[in-house]
Amino acid sequence: MEMDTVMRAPRIRLGINIDHVATLRNARGGVLPDPIQAARLAAEAGADNITAHLREDRRHIRDDDIARLLAEVDCPLNMEMAATDEMKAITLEANPPAACLVPERREERTTEGGLDVVAQHNALTPVVAVFGDAGIQVSLFISAERRQIEAAAHLSAAAIEIHTGSWCDAVAEGREADAEREWQAIVDGAAYAHGLGLEVHAGHGLNYATARKISTLPEIVELNIGHFLVGEAVFIGLGEAIRRMRAAMDLGREAVCLREGDSIAS
Repeated sequence: MEMDTVMRAPRIRLGINIDHVATLRNARGGVLPDPIQAARLAAEAGADNITAHLREDRRHIRDDDIARLLAEVDCPLNMEMAATDEMKAITLEANPPAACLVPERREERTTEGGLDVVAQHNALTPVVAVFGDAGIQVSLFISAERRQIEAAAHLSAAAIEIHTGSWCDAVAEGREADAEREWQAIVDGAAYAHGLGLEVHAGHGLNYATARKISTLPEIVELNIGHFLVGEAVFIGLGEAIRRMRAAMDLGREAVCLREGDSIAS
């Protein structure tokens, strides 16, 4: 009985975003460092999927990267993109296992905030529908706001990915009150989304400590992490950085198992 209890909380999945390996390659030109090699290393180190954002401006991931990831890497691809006609056509042709719709502006350094699903409902509806019909799991990258979560559920998206950037920034900058407010929004949002039948993912700005903490939320089944791990790889190697991240997430998830065990035992 005790062993069944420990196994109750599912292992949280780890998606590795390789965008910034491609950023380094494109900064110098040529073919190195190769993001596909990074994806292979990530899979060997324990990644459950590979995330790659094909931007309109192709500032990092390029079309041929997507083709190679699907053909050469034995790890599911989660393809991020804006909900444009161009990206819809590319995604349908590539037919990755999963697609995450994100907001995008040319002048931004990285994705800023989540999609406004409420305001963009009419534009997002046909994209979510056509991807779903093609067998592509669709997630929407949104803030942990109840109205955005409700709109995602109304669109019949399979999943949401909660934007954790504001929380991570507040933690890093020592803004304790802001960090606590953002954390509580994530806690409440994850529970609410799960209650609506959405699969709940999270990502943006996570490091070892914040990934471990967010892994204690049983509703969250996947974290997508990139920039921090590419930075860590400069010092300890990509494989070791991913293994440390995997260990941090497992420690967080273990706390869920123990908590559930205590609850059932009592």
